[in-house]
Amino acid sequence: MILILDSTIQSNDQRLELLQSHLRQLPNIKIKLHQVTGSQQTLHEIYLIGDTHRLDEAEICALDGVERVIRISSDYRILGRHDSDQRSNGFSYQGIRFSQDSLQIFAGLCAVDTAEHVDQMMAAVAAEGLQCTRMGAYKPRTNPYSFQGHGASCLPWVFESAGRHGIKVIAMEVTHESHITEIEQALAAAGDPCGVIMQVGTRNTQNFELLKALGRQRRFPVLLKRGFGITLDESINAAEYLASEGNDQVIFCLRGVKTNLGDPHRNLVDFAHVPAVKDQTRMPVCIDPSHSVGRRHQSQDGILDLLHATAQGVIAGANMILIDFHPDPATALVDGAQALTLAELPRFVEDVRLTRAAYEQRVALYKN
Repeated sequence: MILILDSTIQSNDQRLELLQSHLRQLPNIKIKLHQVTGSQQTLHEIYLIGDTHRLDEAEICALDGVERVIRISSDYRILGRHDSDQRSNGFSYQGIRFSQDSLQIFAGLCAVDTAEHVDQMMAAVAAEGLQCTRMGAYKPRTNPYSFQGHGASCLPWVFESAGRHGIKVIAMEVTHESHITEIEQALAAAGDPCGVIMQVGTRNTQNFELLKALGRQRRFPVLLKRGFGITLDESINAAEYLASEGNDQVIFCLRGVKTNLGDPHRNLVDFAHVPAVKDQTRMPVCIDPSHSVGRRHQSQDGILDLLHATAQGVIAGANMILIDFHPDPATALVDGAQALTLAELPRFVEDVRLTRAAYEQRVALYKN
């Protein structure tokens, strides 16, 4: 059961203290307080966990400070879409809206290699009017001898470049709890020029201790990639780990599933699941065509497979695109074979614009 509290309640409000004190007296019930940070105010919700079916909904709703009550109707207690739950979805971060109605493009380097390439990438993104990028500082690799990323040493010049080019948000994968502190310290040393979305890669989808650590911190939103060898349900439950620890600013990313049924692509593209995730949860949904397709192949119609896959996700209602670009893919230290070039960025942005417009027209068609 979820209690949506009066919007005027603040963290030090006596009504909140009295309400929690009362709820703690309920038998076989545990309570968890969650803060929902919006663009203008912080709202509070209380989750009742346990033997809630015995509770009288009207009595709970009548408690001072409670605006309304939502009965949980799925296993995804916090991030799930429950019956009669019409709350707006998503969150605002660095002045940018991430929701099931928005679309943001994160074009950038899969792996940071040189300061020059970082700066070229940032400049190209800014020139297209984009405010977000991806920059891989920490890179988990299948082969222990492959490049593992520059780590904390590259953060100062990545953040400096972002500030200089007006980039507001960087998606950056983390693989260990210590990376959170390293990013916080580097941002502070640079004067906090931008924000970071902590990315959990497919290999760490069920690294529950990392998920708990990312859930305990509230500063950075989290982008969770679907596990490449587990079910959709298991991956969404991994996202619940983040929210259960207190951080419900979560974006769910589809990146293809590992099976040779997807050949000749790197993974079997799963972008048909975009509406399924949006229907089952309130999370914005990201697509990663680069790691789904894994190659620069041009089909007979003259369009790259990567762009076809991107369009599949956007036309299905994707809210974020995570895609690899590089100033010189031939010299990229990670996944250069799937990276688009900076010269291809303007056409890519226009292609996404056309596809998004078609999606919005389809939505309008079925609303009439």
